[in-house]
This record gives sequence, structure tokens and C-alpha cells, in this order.
Amino acid sequence: MEWYNLILRTVMMYIAVFVVMRLMGKREIGKLSVIDLVISFMIAEIAVIEIEQMDNNFSHGLIPIFTLLAIQFSTAAISIKSRKLRLFMDGKPKIIIANGKIDAKELRKQRYTLDDLMLQLRENGYANLNEVDFAILETSGKLSVIAKEEEPEPHTHTSLEQEDENHVDNTENVTQRRKVSDELKAIIPPGFRYETLPIPLIMDGNVQEDNLKAINKTVFWLKNIVHEHGAQHFKDVLLCTIDHRDRIYIDVAKKS
Repeated sequence: MEWYNLILRTVMMYIAVFVVMRLMGKREIGKLSVIDLVISFMIAEIAVIEIEQMDNNFSHGLIPIFTLLAIQFSTAAISIKSRKLRLFMDGKPKIIIANGKIDAKELRKQRYTLDDLMLQLRENGYANLNEVDFAILETSGKLSVIAKEEEPEPHTHTSLEQEDENHVDNTENVTQRRKVSDELKAIIPPGFRYETLPIPLIMDGNVQEDNLKAINKTVFWLKNIVHEHGAQHFKDVLLCTIDHRDRIYIDVAKKS
């Protein structure tokens, strides 16, 4: 009847772990504090060991599990009353982008890459860094984004001749953008629209040569762009991107 005992122990341990996890609260997995996450892992490990070791008394597994539950209750109760303990256990939110500038030092400190940053910005609906004023890395690992306030475009009167010239220029720009968009399809994953996805030209001081070729731009052109924004070398640039409207975003790394 060994298989019967195994099934019984599994069902009983499932019920015990289910009850303990329900008692711990209804916080989402992605929003668990460090201590909640550690306790959850330990409970799962104890449950597996207890199921596998048939010779052990079942209570030997329940005692450490409910001890961990008591620890979780105690720390939760204390942290509600003590903000210092809460900050010690959960940490503080970190500002990754401030006033439109990326904090490279904070990125390194949090072991947070530019790819991670751009991914979470896209998940928040901000494909272009020019739209972002502040980005805050929460203690849960989620990125909170505050967009820049849109400035109204000034209204100007133009003559008929100027309107005709602008129409010709706009037609040429549209044709050029379509050409660039077609060339970028080879490097853009399926499902993305280039109209909302800026292309990185420099990341962590490294020139993305494939992307430069795709938009028919040269390293010499990129160097001029870098110089215009106050950087002398590519290695001085943390991130540089270009979108379908030829808008450049460039963040010059602060010298430590």
C-alpha cells in the first residue's frame, strides 16, 4: 500500500500548503516582498521533501511550515507599524529616468540593463524615450512611468507659396520614411510596428552598425550627431535611438 500512502501524503501536504499560502495573504506573485518569496520557496521545498521521504512522521513537515507562517505573520505585523523595517525588507523605489535623462549609475547599481529598461517602457506604452519624463523602478520590479507634458504647437500663418513648398517637402519626407521603414523590416521582429518602435543606434557606448546600415546612415553621420549633443566619443553615449520621424534621442553618460 505504499502508493496509497504516497497519494495520501501528497493530498494532505497540498491541503496544508494551500491553507498556509491563503493565510499569507492575497498579494500577487510579482509583488511579493523578499521575505514572502523566501518563505514561499522554503515551504515548497519542505513539502516536496516531506512527500518523498515516506518514513518520516508527517508532523515533521507541518511543524517547520507553520513555523515559517508564524515568521511571516510576525514580520508583516511589525512592518505595518515600522516603516524602517518595511523599507529594510522591501527596499526603496529607484529613479531610473529623471527629467528625461537616464541614470546610468543607478542602472548599474540595480543590475538593470538598457534592454530591460526599453522592454518595460514598451510594456507601459512608451516606445520613444523622448516621451518619458520620469521612470521609477518599484520594489516589486515593475517600472512606473510618468510621461512628459505635451506642449501645444505654435500656430503660424503661411502663404500659398510656402504651403506648396511644405507639401513638396512633406511628400519627399514621406517617401524617404517609407523607404527606411521597408529596409528596417528585416531587423524588426514580426508583430511590431516601426511607426512606434525607435531603433537603437548606440547602446552602452557600442555602435549598432546593422541598424545604421538599415537606415542608410554612416558612422560619420552618427559621429556628427554625437558631437552636436556634447559628446566627444561613442563610448560617452549611454543610449541613442532614432524613430520613423527621424527624431533622435541621445543620452550622454555622466562621467563618474
